[in-house]
Amino acid sequence: MSYENKQQRAIGALTNFLQSPLEKLLAGYSQNNTNRIILDLFHDVVASVPAYKELLREHGIDPATIQGIEDFYNLPLLTKENYLRRYPLAQLCRGGKLESCDMIAVSSGSTGQPTFWGRFFADELEIAVRFEQIFHDSFYADTKRTLAVVCFALGTWVGGMYSASCCRYLASKGYPITVITPGSNKQEILRVVKELAPQFEQVVLLGYPPFLKNVIDTGISEGISWQQYQIKLVMAGEVFSEEWRSLIGDRLGNDNICYDSASLYGTADAGVLGNETPLSICIRRFLANNPDAAKALFGESRLPTLVQYDPRSRFFEVEDRTLLFSGDNGIPLIRYNILDTGGIISYEEMLEFLAQWNFDPIAELKDISKDPDVRGIRHLPFVYVFGRSNFTVSYFGANIYPENVTVGLEQPVIREWVTGKFVMQVREDADKNRFLFIAVELASGVEASEDKETTIASSILTQLKRLNSEFANYVPVEYQTPQITLLPTGDRDYFPVGVKHRYTRK
Repeated sequence: MSYENKQQRAIGALTNFLQSPLEKLLAGYSQNNTNRIILDLFHDVVASVPAYKELLREHGIDPATIQGIEDFYNLPLLTKENYLRRYPLAQLCRGGKLESCDMIAVSSGSTGQPTFWGRFFADELEIAVRFEQIFHDSFYADTKRTLAVVCFALGTWVGGMYSASCCRYLASKGYPITVITPGSNKQEILRVVKELAPQFEQVVLLGYPPFLKNVIDTGISEGISWQQYQIKLVMAGEVFSEEWRSLIGDRLGNDNICYDSASLYGTADAGVLGNETPLSICIRRFLANNPDAAKALFGESRLPTLVQYDPRSRFFEVEDRTLLFSGDNGIPLIRYNILDTGGIISYEEMLEFLAQWNFDPIAELKDISKDPDVRGIRHLPFVYVFGRSNFTVSYFGANIYPENVTVGLEQPVIREWVTGKFVMQVREDADKNRFLFIAVELASGVEASEDKETTIASSILTQLKRLNSEFANYVPVEYQTPQITLLPTGDRDYFPVGVKHRYTRK
């Protein structure tokens, strides 16, 4: 990419973002124009990215034969192994030049092996539209002086810098947003809130769900009255339950649950792929209270992340319950397999399904919204994401998911004892009988006891039987109650500080 082309691309993207209201940016979605956009992206990538051109040559594919969407569906899948780690970083970028990007970010992923990602300003503006959806539709930040506190880790890691940049772009567009970046320094976050929050009408904390909960709980222990600050949350990185959302909402004094938080479905590979909306949250809360409907819709007994997405920005496909996506980035990706299990549901299909269960989410939102001109209802498709399938354990033939256990730890009383972190394993006793073992991290200052272990085991068992029909039907009754071990905060073997947490062990 030449200096002039790079400049023109940046100016064009910035002009479009700043001068286009959100309604215009999200308007005009149709399957036909989506297909045209994704085919145009394919041909642009073939023409400009050396590594992708070479990959197609090795597969014997003539790019000129890819004329329709059915042709596109026959293109090879990209993975980290067969594409990103196989070619030099520069060859993955436009023009074969790393300098076609203006920044490099790092992700550790679930394997812990760092990966470098080239990024360019124009691509971040595309992602900023997802942030604008949340700040406009959920938080009404176009009308309220808003302090955005970035609590994701900073440095080379992708989440913090991306979030800070996108929030600043919204401020440049005219939103009354001011950004501050304490990162994952908990005491600095609390100092920022205490000293700056009174000067704003609302405060948005952006971070990973367990870390934000820890910040909120620490603030309560230090006498912070969160209710006075009108706290909103933007989250990413982990699936959480609706019980968790309600718990955090109670502690913050939130009173409009579908509009007070939103989660991003994001990856270092491609930025933000989709985002929760008031509509998707309303639907997910209904499904959380109706496990039979959730299983009929998703095919599993665990509740996935449910977001809406714009196919013109990130184009999703599903093969064998695995999500594929295509999108433009510093490293553009075509039919990339991120190894997430999930599926896609059109807007119309979602409403038709819910109608069969006598639920109208739009009417529900109109009832709970405090604005007669209700926001957050966008005619965009849904994508649901379970995450990586290797994060389950198999017990008597039943797949047990961390999401099922999480709900048991978020019940009243228990949630005051624990941090929310746990590790589950299937173990064997001396007679080779299998049992479900769960190590649970206690909150700071809470001591273990047999009564707590019994209460937690009973709560988890109740939720496993309610949410997981495989567990209820496959596991003999005498083997259903889990064995609980309570460990102190930061236990070196199970909950080491500073390490990405895994909820299962083999």
